Amino acid sequence: MPSPRIEHVNVTVSDPDRAAKLMQDLFGWSIRWRGPARDGGHTIHVGSDSDYLALYTGHNIAYSGDDFAKGRPLNHIGVEVDDLDGVEAKAVAAGLVPFNHGDYDPGRRFYLLDPDGIEYEVVSYR
Repeated sequence: MPSPRIEHVNVTVSDPDRAAKLMQDLFGWSIRWRGPARDGGHTIHVGSDSDYLALYTGHNIAYSGDDFAKGRPLNHIGVEVDDLDGVEAKAVAAGLVPFNHGDYDPGRRFYLLDPDGIEYEVVSYR
């Protein structure tokens, strides 16, 4: 029997289309599905064939910065990539500011905040 794995993470965002495009641009992911969601909201699933992010927004909700405060309850989403420097260049080109770079055994990493302030840790073990 295969080991358990995380198949998806569902996060609230203010603009699923913008968030999905960012994930496509940074990580080369594809939109797997899009459509209606709970309470009249809208969701886009973006990722690979085996795992994805579900990017949800509620119907007629005006989100504030407090809605996306770090640690409420999510601290960050970790994404493993092969080409850390290439993804960082794409992040900078998208107007994001990578921070907290680190080299450690066995890999390297940096963090970034998306337009909603959701934190991503981008890591490479190559």
